[in-house]
Parts: sequence; structure tokens; C-alpha cells
Amino acid sequence: MIAQKARLRAARKIQRIAGYRLPDFAFHGANLEMIAGSLNYEQLDPTLRDQLLRFQKDFLDCRCRGTPLCGCPEEKFVLMIIELRMQGLDHREIHAHLLDEYGIDLFPADILSFLEESVHRLEAIRSVAELEGQHDLAKRTEAAIKDIEQ
Repeated sequence: MIAQKARLRAARKIQRIAGYRLPDFAFHGANLEMIAGSLNYEQLDPTLRDQLLRFQKDFLDCRCRGTPLCGCPEEKFVLMIIELRMQGLDHREIHAHLLDEYGIDLFPADILSFLEESVHRLEAIRSVAELEGQHDLAKRTEAAIKDIEQ
């Protein structure tokens, strides 16, 4: 999954402030728990603090019992990438957006591969929907494919 490849650009800075070693991966459980509550945000520089607060707001805000380890952060991240593509951003622009907004570093090639894989999965869904006579689902899926491929 694409969320497993996402890294925090400032992982070393965050580790120094947290006082213990953390993984580089943004959606690793230890990082999610640290961002959700145990990090002293006052010790962060303003840019990093803003990025982590946006990360917390956009990915960690859910009402699941197991939050932040419930899977919602990864799901929201995946949906964000697809939405950014549907808004017309290419894989390089998505990379830049994630880095600027959240401090998340993800190779543009990984984003491109993820988007291509998403289209293939949607094509399979469309085919099954057509076979099952669910024409409305097939049309919506086709529209989503076009929005991603634009």
C-alpha cells in the first residue's frame, strides 16, 4: 500500500524532541501515536509544527475505538492522493503537495505506480459491474477512471 512507503522528512528532528528512536515511515504505529498525543509541539519549529498539526487534523481525526491504529489514517491518505489526482495534479505535484503540507516524502514514481494500479483495479470493478448488470456502478467507475487518467 502507498501509505507504507510514505516517510516523514523531519523524522530525525522529531526523534530528538521525542527523546527516543522512531521509524521514518509516517504511518507506522509509533509515529501515529506520537503525533496523536505524546509529542511536545512547543519544541518544534513553526513549519514542522504546522505540518504535523495538519497531519493530525487530516489523517488522525476519526472516532474509531482503535484510533490511531485503526487503519483510518492510511485510508484517508490513499483517498487524498486520488482526490489530488482528480483535481488535476500530476504525480510530481502530488509529491510536492504532500511534502509542503505534511512533511511527507514519497517518491513521485511510487505515486505514479499507485495511480496506475488504482486504474487497473477500477477497470476490474467496472468489468464485474457490467457483468452483474450494475450499470450505474459501471458508469461511476468509468468516470473515476477518466478523472484519474486525465
